[in-house]
Amino acid sequence: MPYTYDYPRPALTVDCVVFGFDEADLKVLLIERGLEPFKGRWALPGGFVRVEETIGDAARRELREETGLANVFLEQLYTFGDLDRDPRERVVSVAHYALVKLGDHRVKAATDASDARWFPAFRPPKLAFDHEHILEVAVRRLRGKVRYEPIGFELLPQKFTLSQLQHLYEAVLGTKLDKRNFAKKSWASDYSCH
Repeated sequence: MPYTYDYPRPALTVDCVVFGFDEADLKVLLIERGLEPFKGRWALPGGFVRVEETIGDAARRELREETGLANVFLEQLYTFGDLDRDPRERVVSVAHYALVKLGDHRVKAATDASDARWFPAFRPPKLAFDHEHILEVAVRRLRGKVRYEPIGFELLPQKFTLSQLQHLYEAVLGTKLDKRNFAKKSWASDYSCH
């Protein structure tokens, strides 16, 4: 006999913040919603978790279904549970983020997304739900990560120059870096520039 709960339960969703780099700008992948609420508005790829799947599986499925991206390493970012996140019902979302090379992935909207496109991460269009807040948290995480561990290998070509790496870091941090200091720190760390 199935157990029934005495208390109502919120719905569970996943949202995916996928960053890419086009050697000029940090980009974020967005979908145009094909359904209400917020039909026609841009949003992060995501959706409801099915009862029979893990949260990670749901994030990978939603990303693949809405954008065509597969085989992307997603890292859990944060859980968002404000009461008014979704006008339909009480929804808690487990957000994930990923770093990908733009040239390695072709995006193609499907299922309930009518379009999928890359936008400048710091100048996105107005987003549905609380996705602007989720994007802000993901950018803060990426900026924090850049300060304590090497990143860029997921965003740059297999062989890249120190200048390309510096340009990526400047795009992520939103500031110019001194070339000599950057080179010194890079060579002292675990970077493997070619």
